[in-house]
Formats: sequence, C-alpha cells, structure tokens
Amino acid sequence: MTSPIVRFAPSPTGRIHIGNARVALFNFLFAAANLGRFALRFDDTDFARSSEEFARGIEIDLAWLGIVPHEVFRQSERVALYADAANRLQRSGRLYPCYETQEELDKRRKMQQARGLPPVYDRAALRLSASDRAALEAEGRQPHWRFRLEPGVAEWNDLVRGPAHIDCSALSDPVLIREDGSFLYTLPSVVDDIDMRITHVIRGEDHVTNTAVQLQLIGALAPHAPAPIFAHHNLLIGAGGEALSKRTGSLSIASLREDGYEPLAVAALATLTGSSDNVHAVRSLGELAQSFNLSHVSRNPARFDPADLETLTHRTLALYDYDDVRERLEALTIVGRKAEPLWRAARGNLARFDDILTWWRVVDAEIEPIREDESFLQDAAQLLPSEPWDETTWAAWTSDIKTATGRKGKALFHPLRLALTGAESGPELASLLPLIGHAKALARLVGVRE
Repeated sequence: MTSPIVRFAPSPTGRIHIGNARVALFNFLFAAANLGRFALRFDDTDFARSSEEFARGIEIDLAWLGIVPHEVFRQSERVALYADAANRLQRSGRLYPCYETQEELDKRRKMQQARGLPPVYDRAALRLSASDRAALEAEGRQPHWRFRLEPGVAEWNDLVRGPAHIDCSALSDPVLIREDGSFLYTLPSVVDDIDMRITHVIRGEDHVTNTAVQLQLIGALAPHAPAPIFAHHNLLIGAGGEALSKRTGSLSIASLREDGYEPLAVAALATLTGSSDNVHAVRSLGELAQSFNLSHVSRNPARFDPADLETLTHRTLALYDYDDVRERLEALTIVGRKAEPLWRAARGNLARFDDILTWWRVVDAEIEPIREDESFLQDAAQLLPSEPWDETTWAAWTSDIKTATGRKGKALFHPLRLALTGAESGPELASLLPLIGHAKALARLVGVRE
C-alpha cells in the first residue's frame, strides 16, 4: 500500500461527540498504522451555522484525544475551487437549475408514494424551456442546482463492508448548490478529495449512499484521477440505543474531559467498541494503532456506555509509568523525591488522575487520621522502628506488633491503615509507609499534630 492520505471533515456547527471522535480516530489510527498523513478539514460552507469558536473547540477536543493533524484546511477559504467545478459541470450539462419550492417537492413525493412509485426526483426541471426558466425567475424564484446522475450501478470494494453497490437509478439527482448560491456538503467534499489526493475515505455507514454520487462526481470532474478507497464503519449509539447528536451535546468530548475520564480510555473505547477486538487499556495511540484493523469492525451498531469508561480509565491509569505522567503531576505540584515512588504505589488505586492528590496529601501533608483503637495504636507506636525505611519496613513492623499484641488479620492492619492514611482502603502500606516517614507516622498513631 502506498502511504495513505486520509481526512476528518467535521462541520464546525457544534462541539464533536464520541461518534464524531470515532470517525477521527479511525482515520488517524489508519494513517498512523500505515505511515500515512491525516488532514483535518473543516466543512464550513454553511456560513450561517459555522463558527471559528466551534472550529477551535474541535481542535482542542482532538488534541485532548492525542490527534494532531498534519494539515488543517477550511472549505470557506476554498470556495473559488468549488465555483470552478460547478461551472465545469454546468457546461457539460451535468449540473442543471431547478425551481421547485420545498413544499412543491414534498407534495410531489407524496403523490409518487401514493401511486406506489419511489420518491425520486422526476427531473421535471430538465423539461423547462429557456422562457419557462425566465418566467420563474421573473416571479422571484432562484434556482437550486442538481447533479444529473448517469444510469447504472456504482460499485466499490468497501474495507469494512466488502463488495458494495448502489443502483443510481434509485437515487434522486442530488442538490449541490442552494438557492442562495451556497454549496452543500457533496461538491466541496469531492473537489477537496481530488485536490488533496485523498486515498481513503473512512466514515460512518450513514454515508454509504453518498458514495455512489461521489463516485459519479469524481468521474465527471476528474475522469483520470483514481477514486479513493472507501470504508464505512458502524455507528456509535448511546447506552439506551439513542442516536448521538452535536445539537443535544450527547456524549460530547468536552463533557467526557470535564468528567475526568482519561483521553486514552475514551479513544480505546470509541475505537474498539463494536469490533471483534476486546476493549482494553492502552498507553498510547501508537499502541492502539498497531492493532487497529478495519476488517475487525462489526456491521452492527456499536453501543457506547459511559459506565465502561469508569473501569477503562482506572485500568489505563494503572498502566502509566512515571514518565508518562510526569508533566501532569508537576502541574498538580507533585514534585520531588516522593513523586515517582508515590505514582508507582498509587496508580492502581485511582479512579481519576486527580485522585493522586489524595495520596500526595497522605505522604506529604497533614490529614485527619481515624483513631479507632487508641490503646492498640499506642502499642504500635512504641514498636515503630527508627529510619531509614524501605518497603520491607511495614512487614517487619507489623510482625513485631503481632508478636507483642497477638493481633492478626483485619484487627491488626485495619486500625493502622485508618490512622496512617485516614482511609478505609488504598495503596499498599508497604509502599506508602516509607513516603509517610517516621515523624508523620508517629504523630498519627499517638494523635498529635504533625
């Protein structure tokens, strides 16, 4: 395979949700696995709804997931290319003006359905004479422009669905230009794919029908250019089976970030859900790319349950080495000689990354110890060995306490944990005790200020 060039082309009309991120991840991982290039292309020709604020928000969301594009394009800056393509299609007779209102089209479709006919545009506009068109425009009507599809079957080998085909005679000629002269999605997308030499178009299965139109457009605009290879993957749905939407903000990347989930956990779940691969934690997108394979993607809808992110975030944090999180720890002012051993000790006990602050306070600040059995704790304090301490100190100390008091099991360990950490459970005390140190441990056992 030659190095692929792929693109993620969101409309900046809102913040992206997990379903949009899945498309971006599929493209990014495919490019990474095959030493290709990933372009971010903002489909922002809907000038009324698109905004720079949303575009910037999408870039922030992608960067949080670890997706950094090689190139960024804005369709709003490339309108001249689309106008030139439209002119060429008009001259060849493939793009023709239509004057029906939406109400007239709706009425016509209902009549066709009542007669048992498919609700396909009947090309009535092609039968208009020049004088007919002039009369309609004199009434104030402005045309929208449709692309005339050729008869036949569009065929392609889909990297997810296998051999695929669409009978173009079952499709309406698509509208490419609105009455106000603005472009719909289809024409700019094809023009850009040709100009950017996109080799693979990886997107949701809701675009399958569009493929037939786009193949014909490529043939009309660049008959000698190779068509991209298509891959249409299954769609993510919510835990209750609901469709995802930017407009409702359902499962937005911004909300998942605010909830404290790990970006790699979000990426792994969004990518592996709905495939034959087991969902598992990863340390990097590079690791995820190594096992990514479009042929493993299921044909059935993929249910995304945020509850699964709880477990996956915990497992992801447990995988990180200190170097993976050093900068994030420094941002929380977790620095110094205790930072690395604390991370190693606590990483398997974190539900969210910021939970590390709880254990940093345990080893480097004051806490409110829970002193349930003061007499026992006084005895334990008397047996507390002098420093230096290491990870063998806990076992040696508790062995001495067991011998002296006869306690064992929970009766021995639980009061010590409550006093030393102020918590019912947590990292192994063999690792925490040397970080707490003699002075803090003694103060918590005997109940004095540290």
